[in-house]
Amino acid sequence: MTTLLDTVQTTEPTRTSTGPGRITLARTTAAEWIKFRSVRSTIWTLAATLALMVGVSVLAAWGSTTDFVDPGTSPGGMNAAQLFSAGYQLAQLGVAVLGVLIITGEYSTGMIRSTFTAVPGRLPVLWAKACVLTASVLVVTVVAMALSYVATIPFHDELGVTFDLTEAETLRMTIGLPLYLAAIGLLTLAIGALVRHSAAALSGVIALLLVIENVLFMIPLRAIDAISPFLPSTAGRRVLFDSEMIDTVNAATDGAQLTPWQGFAVLLVWVMALLSLAAVLLRRRDA
Repeated sequence: MTTLLDTVQTTEPTRTSTGPGRITLARTTAAEWIKFRSVRSTIWTLAATLALMVGVSVLAAWGSTTDFVDPGTSPGGMNAAQLFSAGYQLAQLGVAVLGVLIITGEYSTGMIRSTFTAVPGRLPVLWAKACVLTASVLVVTVVAMALSYVATIPFHDELGVTFDLTEAETLRMTIGLPLYLAAIGLLTLAIGALVRHSAAALSGVIALLLVIENVLFMIPLRAIDAISPFLPSTAGRRVLFDSEMIDTVNAATDGAQLTPWQGFAVLLVWVMALLSLAAVLLRRRDA
């Protein structure tokens, strides 16, 4: 009996000291990262996004060389950042799919109940998913840009490609691409958290990013011109355009003519508004 009591007394402090730790954002983020990299669909989606960005950049560089009568003559110089962002439309679709599935996938399998049981506060789960998604998109985009530069080197001399980060426009376009795609990822994460159904969320995302803009463009109403410049993709992607493209876009509309960073700020407002709404509903609705 004495031996048994001694054993209990000596082991009790150890058991108490190694009990479950406090739930923190860092620990929740680590758990979300494990789930993120353990699902094959997320890895394949990121790999496909990277491949599309590099592939379209190479095709854009090759296609540009065929537009000139004298192949050996420089066309007057091209910003390498233009090649990096050539595939941004396809890349944003890949990021959108990832942003939706990272949250709706758990609802479809029922795993979200286990997640919220482990993290009763719920909101740390949303912020952790946002951190993991943002970091992943930023890393993949930067890697894709580096590979795009290397892959298009054979065309640089013919196109007169330059890449000077001391130029404000080049720096803005280079920084803008990963920031834009990360913002699109957060936007679609918020939509996924609001809708909670993969197919419905993806339909809404595609409509918001691609369909609505083109439909509004075909409606010759002044009210539409006032609205369309403030759509998330329309506004945000201005950070990817060079000055010539921005002038062309401005000439095609009578609406607000936002600067590149003003357009990106509009996209961030969309992101913050939808994430805030998603956070409120996440706390109120059943899992």
